[in-house]
Amino acid sequence: MVQAKRQLSDRQFRSLAELIEDQVGIKMPNAKRLMLEGRLHKRVRALNYSGVGEYVDNLFDKQILEDELTHLIDVVTTNKTDFFREPQHFEFLKTVAVPELLKLPSRKSNDLKIWSAACSTGMEAYTTAMVLDDMVRSGSRFQFRILGTDISTAVLRLAKAAIYNREVVAPVPAPFVGRYFLTSRDRSRDQVRVVPELRRLTHFTRMNLMDASYPVDRDVDVIFCRNVLIYFDRDTQRKVVEQLCSHLRPGGYLLVGHSESMIHSALPKLRQVQPTVFKL
Repeated sequence: MVQAKRQLSDRQFRSLAELIEDQVGIKMPNAKRLMLEGRLHKRVRALNYSGVGEYVDNLFDKQILEDELTHLIDVVTTNKTDFFREPQHFEFLKTVAVPELLKLPSRKSNDLKIWSAACSTGMEAYTTAMVLDDMVRSGSRFQFRILGTDISTAVLRLAKAAIYNREVVAPVPAPFVGRYFLTSRDRSRDQVRVVPELRRLTHFTRMNLMDASYPVDRDVDVIFCRNVLIYFDRDTQRKVVEQLCSHLRPGGYLLVGHSESMIHSALPKLRQVQPTVFKL
């Protein structure tokens, strides 16, 4: 079998991998080398470099790095998401978390705050909005606000626009599709858009989980941080979970991905109530 030709020297790859881990916490082992090189071609073409090697050599110029870092992060981050992904979480939110949170003695109002950390293109946040709005329509007495944050400016633009190809709403229950999505007037585009009523309740902003502090309220009721911790080493996982939990109200919930149920060891005061659901 012929080995694929490497476009980066070992030195260049190590420097780039260290930069990515330092900036976003994502480890880039040698097994991801070809994937990384492939993804960088978009920026190579945009900047008219002769190849990936020249791109990396120029990247560490202070002025170029300052301008390019956001684009580099957009290229290397993985943004897999779906509507109603891991649906058991939304069933738990509806049947357990929200009823319990509304009964907390410390609660001063029925305003719920939900945070979708690493929100990608917004499908997780809008799924949450649909579930909560449906509860309100069914008689539950509360209001809610949803914050979505991500490090990638590219996916945040999509989240704010809330326009999706029709095929991606397949997991959404049919009554929700009719109620919460608008169909494009241009039938050739086959797109849908989240209704403005939900968009008004859902705010998106850029944030890096590696930052020393987060510009988020300290009384969040539920935090979704799913399928991102797996990209961090144990020490970074612990720091991120600790930082996230400092923004949860006592009795609030942290929901993680199905591959991340090990995070309870990162913070002793977290109590595991389901394999991927933790309570502060």
